[in-house]
Amino acid sequence: MAWGETQSPSFSARHDARLTEEAKQTLRELEGFRSQLAESFERVPGDISVVIHPSATQLSIAHPSLPLARAAAAPASRRYYAGWFGWQEIHVLARDVRDARASAVPGSREALRLAPLHEYAHVVVSANNGRLPPPFTPPRFWRYAAWAWLCEGAAVYFSGQARFLRGAIARRLHEGGRPRFPPSARDAFLLGGTLFGLLEREKGRRACVALASRLHPKGQRRAIEKAFLESAADVEVEWRRYLTELTELRAV
Repeated sequence: MAWGETQSPSFSARHDARLTEEAKQTLRELEGFRSQLAESFERVPGDISVVIHPSATQLSIAHPSLPLARAAAAPASRRYYAGWFGWQEIHVLARDVRDARASAVPGSREALRLAPLHEYAHVVVSANNGRLPPPFTPPRFWRYAAWAWLCEGAAVYFSGQARFLRGAIARRLHEGGRPRFPPSARDAFLLGGTLFGLLEREKGRRACVALASRLHPKGQRRAIEKAFLESAADVEVEWRRYLTELTELRAV
């Protein structure tokens, strides 16, 4: 397989030479997304490498921890683990491979097509929250696991995937039992973004940026209380009502 390289002002893509047009489109989308995030975040890293993998096997070889993360996630969310992030680089599956992973649920393909933005959102959140990966040092990896609802939730929310995941969320709530609050690492991808969605509705986008940018030294529930200006118990009641609303909207 011949590899090619495509450049844009803030990104460079490495890819199968047959994917040049896809690479150009991906970089255009990332440039626009970076400009959008620059309106909210103080730091939006440039000089980022984007590696587009033509198969799930190649992506897993590049990031052996990805299959483990996927296996540990709720079944309804596993198909959406279509990339990974590192220090000054993101890795994603090629678009046709992502499309093939989509389910028949409305929104599944659209959510997967936003995978490059999801992974770059991780990089931006890390640049503004110095305690989160990348790089994946042992302390930062532990924090990623402990605060997975914030890490994945922020990436889902800022990338725009949240509005396309209602079908998958409905499946999770139907099949997986009552979720924890805040969501466990198993539910981080699907349900973490719902906390950010509720926060935006209640307090606005700036509150979402603030929540993503700092880990509260007294723990996750205190972080939620500071963001919502309510007790964690009250936020939990609102959040569970919000999940019900999302499920009802999906049914309609």
